[in-house]
Amino acid sequence: MPIIILAATLSITGCKEKDSTVKTRVEEKLQANQETAGTMVAVDAGVATLTGQVSTDNGKMESENIARGTKGVKSVVNNITVTAPVAPVTITADDPLTTSLRDATKDHPTVNASVLNGTVTLTGTISKADNLILMKKISALNPGKIDNQLTIK
Repeated sequence: MPIIILAATLSITGCKEKDSTVKTRVEEKLQANQETAGTMVAVDAGVATLTGQVSTDNGKMESENIARGTKGVKSVVNNITVTAPVAPVTITADDPLTTSLRDATKDHPTVNASVLNGTVTLTGTISKADNLILMKKISALNPGKIDNQLTIK
């Protein structure tokens, strides 16, 4: 009788998946999918906890589905965050920027402005109050960079 109990115990514990093996399986599946590649997983007693960042809600759900469908995973805790898309920065081309820059600096005769490769370079003199006004106008033109070499008087 003790041999039967020992054999039954060994067969039951032998069937249990190691958490490290389950973790490796889930990670391989997640990394193979572009939408879920930013996901990390920890497995404890068959519970897969997902963390990290993905770019879409679909990526978050797909990560969970992959984990749930992996042999040895009993349940899934999904702590993945969806990152907000970053809006692209639009830099105005030199010709329209030069035209707009002339208009922005027309009220500041002591300021010289030039544009090269999206960079606005300012030279000359200006008052502190006028400098703030001018910088707001120029920033609104979306240059790549503002090189302010003005002397404040």
